[in-house]
Amino acid sequence: MKHLRTIVHSKTVLLLGVAVALAVPAVTLPRLPSVSPWPILLGLLPWMIGKYVLCPLRWRALTNADFGRRWFLRAYAESELLGLLTPGHVGADLWRIRRLTHADVPRGDAVASVAVDRTVGAVGLAMFVVFAGSALPWRMMLTALGIGLAFVVGFLVVRRVRPKLLPLGPLPPPKNFAHALALSAAYQASIAMLLLGTLGATGYTLSPLELLGAFGASQVAGAVPGPNGASPRDGALVVGLVALGVPWTAAAAAVTLKAAVAWLPALALGGASLIATRRMIRHTAAA
Repeated sequence: MKHLRTIVHSKTVLLLGVAVALAVPAVTLPRLPSVSPWPILLGLLPWMIGKYVLCPLRWRALTNADFGRRWFLRAYAESELLGLLTPGHVGADLWRIRRLTHADVPRGDAVASVAVDRTVGAVGLAMFVVFAGSALPWRMMLTALGIGLAFVVGFLVVRRVRPKLLPLGPLPPPKNFAHALALSAAYQASIAMLLLGTLGATGYTLSPLELLGAFGASQVAGAVPGPNGASPRDGALVVGLVALGVPWTAAAAAVTLKAAVAWLPALALGGASLIATRRMIRHTAAA
């Protein structure tokens, strides 16, 4: 387990993963009989709304902090860029915690906010796959329940050992959890649309239900983190698409292309917000 954590959090593995995510489309796309960018653009737009609007609003619904929507939109965009730049996307959660604590939110509340948001995201994914009629929902439900059980056990242990790390404020009301679950399911639908677009760009298509089945099955492999575009989850998705009749070349191109285009809005939105925040801090310090 120690060696596994070392590999997962290695910068070398991250760089290799990014290189694979960018190189595979460059090698495979020229070998396909037909390639069109329009399906990618049609799938990218709803995914951007899901990732950079719905996800921040979900996080806001689960956070006991009186910040406006714009604050959460910017903080989430910044975290996504840093998440792509760190192994296992761990930088995203750390940045969100840092943004909350620097805004005078107690550390326990900040950690709980991000942890609950992640848990609700996992439950929303399971709900979406069940609703879509995938043949493999129960594994995901068990995984989500396992995460929830581990969270409860960890809460009880920390309450006894380090009570100061626990949140001081009350939990969000039930209607906020319901709202967050709905936003999470809608975000999963936007991921499926992006995958449909990248697969369509290779000249191959699948029915939405078949695609959702492969997508749902691949999420089980997400328990082992990895670089964006070269993680076990991405590999499982390629295998799932091939099992449905998509050639290896097209499946690998579609999955890695989905990971590659994620850099465009992350650099544009997250990068711009980080630069603006840094300038504001410098201006405040100079004043």
